Amino acid sequence: MDAGAAIDAAAGARVIYQCLNAPYAKWPELFPPLQRSVLNAAERHGALLVSLENLYGYGPTSGVPMTEDLPLAAMTVKGRTRAAMTGELLTARDAGRVHIAIGRASDFFGAGVTESTLGERVFANALAGRRADFIGDPDLLHTYSYVPDVAAGLATLGTDERAIDEVWHLAGPETVTTRQILDLVAAHVGHPVGVRSVSKPVVRALGLFNPMLRALVEMIYEFEEPFVLDTTKYRTTFGVEGTALSTAIAATVEAYRAERAIEASPSRPSTNARAKERK
Repeated sequence: MDAGAAIDAAAGARVIYQCLNAPYAKWPELFPPLQRSVLNAAERHGALLVSLENLYGYGPTSGVPMTEDLPLAAMTVKGRTRAAMTGELLTARDAGRVHIAIGRASDFFGAGVTESTLGERVFANALAGRRADFIGDPDLLHTYSYVPDVAAGLATLGTDERAIDEVWHLAGPETVTTRQILDLVAAHVGHPVGVRSVSKPVVRALGLFNPMLRALVEMIYEFEEPFVLDTTKYRTTFGVEGTALSTAIAATVEAYRAERAIEASPSRPSTNARAKERK
């Protein structure tokens, strides 16, 4: 958030990767100035700015696959915020102030991704023999982005001149329904995985006490209609496919299993011991 610190941090950079985020419940207030600091640093140093974005800016699409030329027509608070931030990047590009490359991805999953809709409430619950918690309809097609694919895609945008000044949907696993994903998870954990679907009214009620859920309510439309990301432009331009879904799910289950084993290890330091070590 400190514009001067951002400029100092970017000194000597040829490429700047904007993968920062603001607290979810404070997106409209904090996210735009956060990006402006990074944009200003890129302009100051003449660096290529590679920005990671989500899909909020498009708004509901009635199940039509999202392509890069789809208008940013979101009506939600966070969707309009995302679209306005994109607009600032494109304006700077069009004015010749900076070169950019925008990479967009859908809901994340993978090792270390816990707070996503396909995070610990699915993988950790499944390993523990509990039902997976899920918002919306699990029988609709929904694109999920695997974090190693996202990282590889952003690296490409920062190193291939064909990516400059364009918007790209990053390649990822094939799109299936969330229930099909749960079936793959079940195959790797060794037992069936039930699903507890949380409805919008329930999320709204819980949001009275939880700012994160309160901020999520307006985005639930993504799980009430097919939500499909078209990555054809990226795949055909760079000749790269995303990780196969079965491979990505297997690796994610193993990462959660390994973390669970570490948590259960008798030799793992207690919370108090780890706190003392950090001090």
